[in-house]
Amino acid sequence: MDESGGSGQPRSGTDEADERRTGQPRPGDPATTTARPPSDQEPPTTGPPADPTDPAHPDPADDGTTTERFRKAPETGNASAGNQDEGRPAPAPPAGTGHHPTPGPTPEPARGKSRKGPTRRAKEPGGGLLMGRPFGVPVYVAPSWFLVAALITWVFGGQLDRVLPELGMARYLVSLFFAVAFYASVLVHELAHTVAALRFGLPVRRIQLQFFGGVSEIEKESETPGREFVLAFVGPLLSVILGGLFYLALLAVEPGTVPGVLLAGLMISNLIVAAFNLLPGLPLDGGRMLRAVVWKITGRPMSGTIAAAWVGRALAITVLIGLPLLTHSGALGADAEDIGGMDTVMDALLAAILAAIIWTGAGNSLRMARLREHLPELRARALTRRAVPVETDTPLSEALRRANDAGARALVVVDADGEPLSLVREAAIVGVPEHRRPWVAVGGLAQDLTDGMRVSAELAGEDLLEVLRATPATEYLVVEDSGEIYGVLSAADVEKAFVKAMARPS
Repeated sequence: MDESGGSGQPRSGTDEADERRTGQPRPGDPATTTARPPSDQEPPTTGPPADPTDPAHPDPADDGTTTERFRKAPETGNASAGNQDEGRPAPAPPAGTGHHPTPGPTPEPARGKSRKGPTRRAKEPGGGLLMGRPFGVPVYVAPSWFLVAALITWVFGGQLDRVLPELGMARYLVSLFFAVAFYASVLVHELAHTVAALRFGLPVRRIQLQFFGGVSEIEKESETPGREFVLAFVGPLLSVILGGLFYLALLAVEPGTVPGVLLAGLMISNLIVAAFNLLPGLPLDGGRMLRAVVWKITGRPMSGTIAAAWVGRALAITVLIGLPLLTHSGALGADAEDIGGMDTVMDALLAAILAAIIWTGAGNSLRMARLREHLPELRARALTRRAVPVETDTPLSEALRRANDAGARALVVVDADGEPLSLVREAAIVGVPEHRRPWVAVGGLAQDLTDGMRVSAELAGEDLLEVLRATPATEYLVVEDSGEIYGVLSAADVEKAFVKAMARPS
């Protein structure tokens, strides 16, 4: 099942983070000049934001406050740490089988309390028990897998009791082997998506085996509808090939034996997985294929997503109503007279779970498509705050005075040659009472710059989010391609822009 979905809400990376301005340093004393663009003109679209004091050019990230907020702070508080809510608007797919393209989430704030500690790297995605790294992609078994494995063992064990009653209680051991072998087949299905994605240069975050299948989380979208179609098709294709291999192996064993029953079950289950995933609705692989076809015809990936998602929702309703009816009609091979009350409940529960997975996945696909449509609006150059360079031993009160005079809302600590060393954290400034600011040096409130905290002013969209996610922090130094300081980018500003973009209709 191919799922394009998301969960989670964008949350602020700082506690009441301010909006500040952007810029680049002019020639002169780095301790007294303001970091501003090299040009005196500030284009309203591609250049840095205009002076926040000018009402004709409001700050895109400003909520009505001004740089005067730098002057005010609570009289109590920790000067070296602020409250930080750790969160990222990262889509979390529901269960299913198939590939799952996800955009890079917004940056996760760092928790470091002083500039002496190194910036934490982003944690590797978890999701259960790590089983291995085929092709360099981590494979996890989610806790829900153990539940479905127990369910398969119980159900298949009951079938074995009718076919091979001489096994006794050993039938459950055989059933457990079947459950493991079946999910190994699902893993092969997912690896097909993964290999195709890597072949197309698309990064795969992880593979997770979970309730009702598996998910390959592909972090970027295919560039063409042809690649999208191939990426979706290879999964069901491998399941059909596996079914054929199990059939050939079945011909070589004695019918009515344990190997024969196991091979027959694996053959049928893989063909069912292939057929189910080929249904033309998101989040299934067939829905991805339908999306690719509509995308090719209309030239718009969003149109393909909308069409395939609504087909997926119709498919969910069909499964919810049709699956129990098919079972009771005997169309699936069972004798209608042998179906009891417990079977009816189990069929209804299975249909409800499958319908919920498909419906949720279709909705998530629509949200993900909407997110991707707005991602290009996130541009580092437009979101960057103007910064004032100050030396390490500059008193905080003096640094804030320079920032307010220059209309800047960020502080960059530089050395005697004007080279940036660290960034003064917003939460740390707010935590210093105003009467203590003349005796607090900005160096004690700053966080050392790492390579990951230097962001190009040209970054936008998914590329920007991926860079920020790789090095979680509250502020980043934005530089031109020449290495000149452009300003400071706040994770909170990115998240606010993300929320505003998602709130607008497609």
